[in-house]
Amino acid sequence: MSATDAPRQLTFSLLRILADGEFHSGEVLARQFGVARATVNNALRDVENYGLTLYSVRGRGYRLARPLQWLDAETIRGGLGAERDALHIEILEYATSSNALLLQRAFQGAPGGSVLAVEWQSAGRGRLGRTWFSGLGDALTFSLLWRFESGLAALSGLSLAVGVAMMRALTGLGVPGVGLKWPNDVLLNDGKLAGILLEAQGDMLGPSSVVIGIGLNLAVPETLRGRIDQAVSDLASLEMPVPERNLVLAVLLKNLAKVLSEFAEHGFAPLRAEWESHHVFQMRPVKLSLPDGLLVVGTAMGVTDEGALRLATEQGEKIFHAGEVSLRGA
Repeated sequence: MSATDAPRQLTFSLLRILADGEFHSGEVLARQFGVARATVNNALRDVENYGLTLYSVRGRGYRLARPLQWLDAETIRGGLGAERDALHIEILEYATSSNALLLQRAFQGAPGGSVLAVEWQSAGRGRLGRTWFSGLGDALTFSLLWRFESGLAALSGLSLAVGVAMMRALTGLGVPGVGLKWPNDVLLNDGKLAGILLEAQGDMLGPSSVVIGIGLNLAVPETLRGRIDQAVSDLASLEMPVPERNLVLAVLLKNLAKVLSEFAEHGFAPLRAEWESHHVFQMRPVKLSLPDGLLVVGTAMGVTDEGALRLATEQGEKIFHAGEVSLRGA
């Protein structure tokens, strides 16, 4: 444990007790952990960095503004059904990035189906080098390692297949109004609900492995919204109770495992029509920003069997692969 992890460990241990949303005496907490009263105060001083609001009332103690849901591996396994044996779940309280850590483990021989869920990431990674911001208990940030017998060349369209799995999961949870944006965003009411980041290892001819990183917003704290440089959405904005975190993760993993197995056998082509049926820009005018700064305007006609975007322009139909391309409505 590093010097920076030691105080964070006490903070997270205290937050587990405070997770019930009730008042807890600072004196009792200090006695419980065998530390000074001032140490408890210091450990809880910066919890707003985790997107939390903490009340401190003299004579009553500390209370979180709202209860905190923690992930539990056994609860998640209980919701996996037939996919239970295909997935190996580990939960960490904190890490820099679940993708970075699982990539290391993949290189060291971790089995396919390994899942690493992190309660709070200090350096969560998004697509195009962006940082993924989320509050403690307000999001799901996890990575899934999947191994393929085929090579990297056969993985075209995988990020779109993951999007299909997420749509199946969210639909199954009763979440209305969600859609996909090429190549790998899940939108809700024009804001980003979830993002997908794929990082692959292996040879062009095989075998290969992919770490699939997913961030899903259950509720975005106001303290974090100002740090996010794009329109953002969350399940808390809907007129329905937010599903319990363990249930959401179990349903996501169950659908991911099923779709990834389908993809390994048949590729993206059988999933193409399903993906297009959820594409928010399907048959709509869009603008495509290319890495060299050029802007291409056209109509999104759908995708190819490899997951590339088909764009109808004044010069005819053009095909674009994901890479560093950014898509927006025109």
